[in-house]
Amino acid sequence: MSMLSGGGRLLRCWLGLVFVMIALGGCASVFSAQVTRYQQWPDQTQGARYWIEPDAAQQNNLQFQTFADTVRAALGPTGLVEAQSPAQARFIVRMDYGSQKEQEWRQRLVDPYFYGGFPGPGFGYQRYWGAWGPGPMVETVPVVVSRLHLSVRIDDKNQQGNEVYRATAVTAGRDHQLGAAMPYLARALFDRFPGRNGQVVQVRYPLE
Repeated sequence: MSMLSGGGRLLRCWLGLVFVMIALGGCASVFSAQVTRYQQWPDQTQGARYWIEPDAAQQNNLQFQTFADTVRAALGPTGLVEAQSPAQARFIVRMDYGSQKEQEWRQRLVDPYFYGGFPGPGFGYQRYWGAWGPGPMVETVPVVVSRLHLSVRIDDKNQQGNEVYRATAVTAGRDHQLGAAMPYLARALFDRFPGRNGQVVQVRYPLE
């Protein structure tokens, strides 16, 4: 009986470990972002021309030119076509992007061998419970993450230059780099374009 009981405890611990690993770290190969958008998109714009307009700080900026290429690629499925000059364009596209460091609270597994056994309640730890009983414990710790964003604004010359689309995509992660994230952020901005006015959506893409 003692051997069966010990095997049962081992099985419960193992299954609990698998559960927590899935809960805490199962998205390493997926890029996720939150997109907020506002739109009053006009009808019959298939084949209309756009121009990506840099601001004063973005003029002759290699980073801007590289990021603008990702927005061009994301605009392709919308049916818009890039103009050869601003004068030829109906839509003027403006971009804003950046990154900042922030502190967040994250959970991680507690190693019982490091601590010499699981600490008890009241020490800032949490135990996951499942159908087989108690599983491993996790602790909540502060981590520094990079919060990245890309925004676009589109104005329509046929409507006296009024704004007809504005969207912002935001992602956060410990190892995120703005350049690597930019193709995914640009894609997220035009995911199911133009969407609903005032819409906030979560998008997820496999990392390539």
